[in-house]
Amino acid sequence: MALIDEILATNENFCANLPEEFKAYEHEDHHDSKLPKKKLAILTCVDTRLVCYLEPALGLKRGDAKIIKTVGNCVTSYFDTAVKSLLVTIFELGVEEIAVIGHHNCGMEATTSESLTKAMLERGVSPDAIKMVEKELKEWADGFKNPEQNVKDVVKLLKEDPLIPKDIKIHALLFHPRTGKLTLVSKDE
Repeated sequence: MALIDEILATNENFCANLPEEFKAYEHEDHHDSKLPKKKLAILTCVDTRLVCYLEPALGLKRGDAKIIKTVGNCVTSYFDTAVKSLLVTIFELGVEEIAVIGHHNCGMEATTSESLTKAMLERGVSPDAIKMVEKELKEWADGFKNPEQNVKDVVKLLKEDPLIPKDIKIHALLFHPRTGKLTLVSKDE
């Protein structure tokens, strides 16, 4: 069975036997439920070790915060995809604080533009296509030094972003994917 078929079968069974804790979602107010109750947006990594671990470790429940995930929780410009998502959360959904949460042992520490280029070429991506994004690829992949420096750099970029209001508090944190420990790197007063 293909993975997608397995997922669809699991979902069909889940919906047919919806656990009690999820039945309340069928009747929630769809307008209010999309607004983050804590007025918080979290920018974090796509790392699978954070799934079902980060939110409970922060005491967050469904509807408390908007979670935006990018590889390495990276932001590379004032209007990249992560920033666009943050702008919607701020201007349309009422977010007042942003937590940039990196994590220890991030895979981006070992990723470089060279390693990505090599892997892309091996998988049949055309050298011309890679050339088109070479500058951005280097800035992004080679710009990641370590998780702590990255969250500092992302917070700095977001604070300098002319599209983000100055009254938005932006914090930098690190999460440990084995222990669940959250460490404050910088706090916006």
